[in-house]
Amino acid sequence: MNELFLNRGRIEAAWWGPTPDRAPTLVLLHEGLGCVKLWRDFPAALQGATGCGVFAYSRFGYGTSDPVVPPRPMTYMHDEAIEVLPEVLDAAGIRKAVLIGHSDGGSIAAIHAGASHDPRLLAIAMVAAHFIVEDLNIAAIRQIRETYETGGLRARLARYHSDVDGAFYGWNGAWLDPRFRQFDITGYLEAIRVPICALQGTDDPYGSDEQLRVLERHATAETRLIAGARHSPHLEAPAETLAVIAAFVRRLLSEGSR
Repeated sequence: MNELFLNRGRIEAAWWGPTPDRAPTLVLLHEGLGCVKLWRDFPAALQGATGCGVFAYSRFGYGTSDPVVPPRPMTYMHDEAIEVLPEVLDAAGIRKAVLIGHSDGGSIAAIHAGASHDPRLLAIAMVAAHFIVEDLNIAAIRQIRETYETGGLRARLARYHSDVDGAFYGWNGAWLDPRFRQFDITGYLEAIRVPICALQGTDDPYGSDEQLRVLERHATAETRLIAGARHSPHLEAPAETLAVIAAFVRRLLSEGSR
């Protein structure tokens, strides 16, 4: 499978390992500038370490999925979590899922888990997720806009996104809108009823370890700071990140089989 057709259009998708009728599925939710291909070697490594199927898709406006016309609404992560993600899981035939989200994808996983109580959902794992907005977060997003417009970032991202400006400005414009400072998903955290694992790099320019502390104040969660990693621990510290998430998944499945 390399694409799925939803009511609102076509999305890019990919599978690794067993199909949903043979094993639980780890569903990868990418960051604000990500897509299927930008997970790089992580899906295959995750599949090998857990024995689960791994499924990834590019949200509308990313990768080769159908485009989205900016500006994105301030609720774009809520819309993805509550409206689009259930349709994706249905179209992919996923029966038992662990959501593994990076950055925006982690926030989407948390919103989905807290809002839906989806019976397919076994657990969520989040990497560098945002639960509140921090000043250093906004400063880093303002800086990356300058890098995109004056440096080589646009050319690099254009290798992965059919509509690179739509992907970048849709995400960047939403975060830099003054209204986005009100983003706060702690209410969803309190409603999550499945196991939670959350990781963050110690040198993440997009969020401090206060994100993990916020999570711990509002939910029961296994948390881990990854020393020396920045915003993408699964790429910058792949061995440790993989070990933590794989152990979480294996323990979850072992406990569920008892």
